Amino acid sequence: MIRFPYGRDFLEYDFHKSNLRFMGVLESALHTYVPPHSQDELIRNAISNPIGTPPLSELVRGKRNIVLIASDHTRPVPSKLIMPQLLAEIRCENPNAEITILIAPGCHRRTTDDEIIEKFGQKFFETENIIVHDCDNSEFVNLGKLPSGGDLVLNKIAIDADLLIAEGFIEPHFFAGFSGGRKSILPGIASRETVIYNHNARFIADDHTRTGILQQNPIHTDMIFAARKAKLAFICNVVINSQKEVIHAVAGDCEQAHVAGCEFLCKYCMLDAIPADIVITSNGGYPLDQNIYQAVKCMAAAEAAVKKNGVIIAIAKSNDGHGSYHFHKTFADEKNLDNLLKKFMETPNSKTLVDQWQSQIFARVLKHATVIYISDAPEQIVRELHLIPAKSIAEAITEAVKILNNPNATITAIPDGVSVIINTQNKT
Repeated sequence: MIRFPYGRDFLEYDFHKSNLRFMGVLESALHTYVPPHSQDELIRNAISNPIGTPPLSELVRGKRNIVLIASDHTRPVPSKLIMPQLLAEIRCENPNAEITILIAPGCHRRTTDDEIIEKFGQKFFETENIIVHDCDNSEFVNLGKLPSGGDLVLNKIAIDADLLIAEGFIEPHFFAGFSGGRKSILPGIASRETVIYNHNARFIADDHTRTGILQQNPIHTDMIFAARKAKLAFICNVVINSQKEVIHAVAGDCEQAHVAGCEFLCKYCMLDAIPADIVITSNGGYPLDQNIYQAVKCMAAAEAAVKKNGVIIAIAKSNDGHGSYHFHKTFADEKNLDNLLKKFMETPNSKTLVDQWQSQIFARVLKHATVIYISDAPEQIVRELHLIPAKSIAEAITEAVKILNNPNATITAIPDGVSVIINTQNKT
């Protein structure tokens, strides 16, 4: 019996009871990794032993205005564990510092008060100075040009800080290579114009703009440049398992510490695969599976493991529906994927459409394989997004067999698609 995260629960299925040829489970070894210390100890040890920077206690001396960048409601960063330790370290050495918590949603919707309370706790919400970045309406500062040529426009609160710090977590990312580190700045606290330029069609189409790749990744290059220009002085990033528990932590320089965390991750989540006729995966459960927009991430993982013209079964609760008006409208209005991809590639970098990057990857996945979608989202929305709705794994598998016209098709399970990096030539 294999369990797939679904919201705050799981869907289960016994693949040995079907006639399909089960190829096995592709699962990150992080989920069975036993860390040497408790979650608090791992974070404390990382902060006390930074990579590439002086200790945080030294960095905060004499600093009046300190800004801590925090992740938003869509990321399972254990802020309740990280933030108290960062704040304690700051206040121990510099009790009079003015501290602002700047939540970094990038171009996501605004994080609500209830979501802030859930993420940080009631006391934190009531006692700390918390500001939510708005990519359209915050006060911004233009710091010049990115390596790619786009304008680097960032939240003034962060730029005015005497010391800028960020929390985060590291996982495979379907076009930035890995999450965490420099992403707190771009896209985290960047203006919409900066994000859309960085996420342009040519960058998304680049072969280096893929899961697990940092070298020669043009999106990553811009992000590192932005972090340096913003003077991001210290990060604390964690690696988590399927239970959203901290199993590793790094702190220090936004590039050196991040790379060290990525190297740890790769030892456990990089997997070889033989392409299968059907790949079934999930978006890792709550909070990342709240909408279809975010679920493109697990589909991209499955894309690497499924044969051309195969079937992907994606599982994501999607209780918030499509998750993006522009993403939904793009596919509802245009049924021809070739037309969409052509339109994206013809769009100038500075005119990149809202959420075009997600749409471009999604269209690429849909060109490669049929996608059956198990969710709580309205069926009409699912179909308008070129997906085939299903309410259970059994129903989805029956539909997949019908599409392939092959009752003995091969199938691979990736229980948590956002936690793995799949290695395959995928030329079958």
